[in-house]
Parts: sequence; structure tokens; C-alpha cells
Amino acid sequence: MIAMRHIGFVSTRIAGIDGVSHEIEKWADILERNGYRCFYCAGEIDRPHEKSAVVPEAHFAHPDVTRLTQSLFGTTVRSKNDTIKVFETADLIREGIEAFIRRFDIDCIIAENCLAIPMNIPLGIALTWVIAETGVPTIAHHHDFSWERERFFINAAGDFLQMSFPPVLPSVRHVVINSIALANLAHRRGVNAVIIPNTLDFANPPRPADPMVIAAVRRAAGVADGEYMVLQPTRVVPRKAIERAVDLVSMLQGAGKRLVISHPAGDEGTGYLKQLKEYAELRDVSLVFIDQIVSPGRTPSAERPFTIADVYQAADLITYPSAYEGFGNAFLETIYFQKPIVMNRYPVFIADIEPNGFHLCLFNGFVTRPLVHEIERILIDEDTRRRMTEANYRVAAALYSYEVLERLLLGVMSSFTP
Repeated sequence: MIAMRHIGFVSTRIAGIDGVSHEIEKWADILERNGYRCFYCAGEIDRPHEKSAVVPEAHFAHPDVTRLTQSLFGTTVRSKNDTIKVFETADLIREGIEAFIRRFDIDCIIAENCLAIPMNIPLGIALTWVIAETGVPTIAHHHDFSWERERFFINAAGDFLQMSFPPVLPSVRHVVINSIALANLAHRRGVNAVIIPNTLDFANPPRPADPMVIAAVRRAAGVADGEYMVLQPTRVVPRKAIERAVDLVSMLQGAGKRLVISHPAGDEGTGYLKQLKEYAELRDVSLVFIDQIVSPGRTPSAERPFTIADVYQAADLITYPSAYEGFGNAFLETIYFQKPIVMNRYPVFIADIEPNGFHLCLFNGFVTRPLVHEIERILIDEDTRRRMTEANYRVAAALYSYEVLERLLLGVMSSFTP
């Protein structure tokens, strides 16, 4: 095996509480406990400064990149100027990636979703150039593909997508997070991949909840004594189908007609947020956004005094009504914190998670009155709730632990042979 010690994570953003940033943290934990050193390159980074290289144009929200994305999608013809701008921006990013590799003596790149979903086409092209020109061993960790998102279906970037999303190169190993992606990648690109699902450190259960912190979270969310705190622990984007959670809260006794949302909006525009607010008002449900007081890391700060762990532990019920998920980080987090969850049976859940025998409150596309009655029974019956959540923890610990991640990830690392 090639002696690789310095791992360079590359993405558009390595910051905050989105799923990709969380998975980077988990992979880095595993690699570092096995003797590797991890470094980070992106348009926004909240990792240690001495291990990071910020390349502004790598961010999907950089003004030049935003304008290109708007020009290249939703149409089938692009201008010559846009073509030139794509390559000019890619050149700038390539210089930043090359400087990152030199500065930290990078032996292996882990490309986190930036060679899968075309949020930043110049970044994908730049990274493809670097890999093709250097042969640097690369793990392309794919969470979402362009063919899984309607907003990318109509585009004037087919040649770019074929080139870099993902690239087919000898030094690239492809990792996906579900079996549907595995089959589609093989069909569309003729590429073999390895499935590494999302994981959590189930060998180390969460610390017992601090009653004072829990009370503070609930107060900040406006949850009154005797009310249930219903939590939607996701970003506010259309595929999360949060309107279904609004329906549930509107029908649930004891929820105070309040839905608490822990993550921000804006990654895909604000149109859905506006629609959701209007819909919640029609259903007489209050949306409580607490993302500004939730720390993106493991520790709180003066400005953001609560962690996502605090928020989960304060909740009585988790809603996860997504129409589509690559895997389901919020699902695993709910199991980890031993909370009941109500969720839609999205395709990857049906294919990869449901057969494992979890005990869950499920629906198919819309919330029904019998489902609401089932949830109310679980919320009232502490013994039933405890047995259910403890059984779910045991299943997840066997299938989605750090030990599973360690075995699979080190297996991919070992595939880089001379």
C-alpha cells in the first residue's frame, strides 16, 4: 500500500451542521485515530486554522459561482462568455487546491460531494484537472448526484457534468451512501463503488441530559410546561417536505401547535421557506427557528449556547418527513439520542434501512389520523417509548457504528496499491 499519512478533505463548504460537514468530521475522527493527519480545503471552513486552506471561489455561494449556476441550469444553451468564465474560475480554484496540496504535503484527497452534486461546477472541474494531472489517490465520497435533483435536470452543462460529476479516472475510488446510488452510478457511468452508510459513535452513548440545559432549550423554543417539543432537525429545503411535519403538529394533541426547526434555510433559495411559513399559518402552526442559537460544532459559545445534542435531548418527538434523502443523518441522530421519530418512507429508507427492523412511526406521503393516534400513545406511555428506543439503539449500534465505518473506510484506503 502507498504510504499515505496526510489526507486532504476538499469540498465547497466544511462548516456548520449540514450532513456533509458532519460526515467529514466522522471520517476525520476515524482516520486520525488510525494515525492519519487530516487537512481541509473549501470555500468556508470552521476547522482549525492551522489545518485549513480557504479558497473563496470553492464556495457554492461565491458571487461568480452563483451567477454561473443560475446561467447554466434551467436552460439548454449557454453563452460563450459563461464557458470562458467557468474555466477562468476553475483555474483560480485549481491554483488554490495545488497550493493546499503543497502546503500540507497531501498524499490522498477525499472529495466530499463536490464531484457528485454540481453546486459549484468550476470546483468540480478544477479538482478533476488536479487528479488527472497528478494521479493523486482520491476517494470521491458521493452524497447526492445531479440526476437525483430536479433543479439540475434541465441544464446547459452536460459536458461539464459528464467530465466531473463524477469523473472516471484511474486514481479515483468512488464511495456512495446507499444501494440506489450504487446501482445508478454503475448504470450511468460504468463505475464500481463501495457503500459506506452514514454512521455514529454508538459505542459511546450520549452524556446524560442536563436538566437545566434542557429547560433552557425549551424556553428558547417557546415550549410551555406540559407541552410536547416537536423538532424538525434538518435544513429548510424542499425535499425535506416540512409541510408534512406542519400537518402532524396541527393534528397532535399537546404539541402547542409549534414546530421547532434547528437548521437554517437558504442553501437552495428562500422560496420554499416563504411557502412553508404561509402553509404553517394556514394550518395555525407556529414555526420556531432556533438555528441562530445552535452551535455548528460540539461545544457551545456565547452567541450559540446550545449544541445539536442539547436540542435533540430537549425534544419529545422528532419529525423526518423527507421525500428524498441520500441516507438519513437525522434518522441516526434520533436513534442515538433515543427519541421517537415519525418519518416518511423515502426510497433509500425503504431499500436500505427499513429491512433492518427498526421500530418507528411511519407514513407514506401524507399524515393520517391513525398515525397521529399512534404517536400520541407512544408519547404518553414512557415504558413503551423506552423499549422502542432502546431496541432501535441496539440495531443501529450493530449496523451503523464507527467500527463499521472504520472497517469499510480503511478497506478503501488499502485499495491504493503501487
